Amino acid sequence: MCRKKVFGLEKQKLALKTRIMRLTAPALATAGILGMSVPGVAVTASYNNDYRACAGRLVSLGVTAQAAAEGCATALRPRDLSACVLDISRNTQITATDALSGCRRARQPRDLATCAVAVSKNTEGSINPDVINYCGRSLLPVRFAQCVVGLRSEIKELPPIQALDTCIDGSDRISGYTPPSSLPSQQGGTQFSPTFETQPMPASPNQ
Repeated sequence: MCRKKVFGLEKQKLALKTRIMRLTAPALATAGILGMSVPGVAVTASYNNDYRACAGRLVSLGVTAQAAAEGCATALRPRDLSACVLDISRNTQITATDALSGCRRARQPRDLATCAVAVSKNTEGSINPDVINYCGRSLLPVRFAQCVVGLRSEIKELPPIQALDTCIDGSDRISGYTPPSSLPSQQGGTQFSPTFETQPMPASPNQ
């Protein structure tokens, strides 16, 4: 009798566990699905998304929706692109649309912005249409800006466009390299001149 009671109790416990599992399985599955979807919702609703931050900033500066979408979508670093446009448009007389065109072509948008702002301030905005092109052509935009600002600070009569042309030419050269054609020829050095025997060798005794 005792064995039958124990067996009956174990059977009831097993049935209860099975019933509980059936009731909780759908709830657990639903919770799992919701848990998987929450991170995606958090990303799209947050400005931690670089593309959203980029597009929002460009549109707020007056860039058209289409241009903002194309610029942010193709940028390697969307935040740097929008920061470049923001810096130039707020600190120069260059429009955000023109700034976007230059920033999109730059390998280092933030350096381009630093260059454009510095040169524009030094030249008092007299070369606004060209400053982005010059900064974009230089491999080292910040150094190029330092060249322009430095020369014009000491040479007051140097026209802005001439300073740009002079510095862009200088930035294309490798510092410390001298072309072989301009190396001084060595004079007075010892030259090697081989000598050869001109007398015939004596004939062999056997001949």
